[in-house]
Amino acid sequence: MSAVIKTAAEIEKMRIAGRLAAEVLEMIEPFVKAGVTTEALDKICHDYIVEQQDAIPAPLNYHGFPKSICTSVNHVICHGIPNDKPLNNGDIINIDITVIKDGYHGDTSKMFFVGEPSIQGKRLAEVTQESLYLAIKMVKPGVRLGDIGAAIQKYAEGFSYSIVREYCGHGIGAEFHEEPQVMHYGKPGTGEVLKAGMCLTIEPMVNAGRQQCKLLNDGWTVVTKDRSLSAQWEHTLLVTDNGVEILTHRTEETIDKIIVHS
Repeated sequence: MSAVIKTAAEIEKMRIAGRLAAEVLEMIEPFVKAGVTTEALDKICHDYIVEQQDAIPAPLNYHGFPKSICTSVNHVICHGIPNDKPLNNGDIINIDITVIKDGYHGDTSKMFFVGEPSIQGKRLAEVTQESLYLAIKMVKPGVRLGDIGAAIQKYAEGFSYSIVREYCGHGIGAEFHEEPQVMHYGKPGTGEVLKAGMCLTIEPMVNAGRQQCKLLNDGWTVVTKDRSLSAQWEHTLLVTDNGVEILTHRTEETIDKIIVHS
């Protein structure tokens, strides 16, 4: 299976789905505070997607996933199921949104701080976001996925963090998960070559401790084995003729101006 090259009409649908996904993350921000449950956040997002956007929350019933968003708190790496446990001051949480509009998917996630995060939690989230931005700036036709994975890995490991190996980014379009797989580690000069018209997600998962992870008994929630903090950021991207378009760009983001720590 190779990557699906999108037509102009499909790209326009991807732009709409991506914008809607980004808008959900912008909408939910004021609600992320101590005392709120992730189940309550799920309901707010679900109602907004269905009633305001006239769209579909892709995670709901996807291979049996029971909720409309993923909420991954502290040592949860990804695929956290919203529940009735209140958030606490100092928590870090990833909210992962995927919206289906007119048959096409927009997929994005963002780290939120509940009140005042720990120095470690804030730094981990920042470095993970920077590794995503570093990767996005590399995207253009002719670049290999191994180059992108290697750059993310080198950057995160430069802070003594570790990259989760078992979960990765992916192609996206009419299907939630398409080819190619987008690893967040790798070897320069290897992997699939990017071509104009590809749509894919880059979504590094970075642990403050060791890379090893564990799948909980619910069959979805993935946690760090050593219970260290984990962070993730994600964008859906379009490879253009001469670079990249961020389909899930949020209004508060200034990627071109981001300061990448040395």
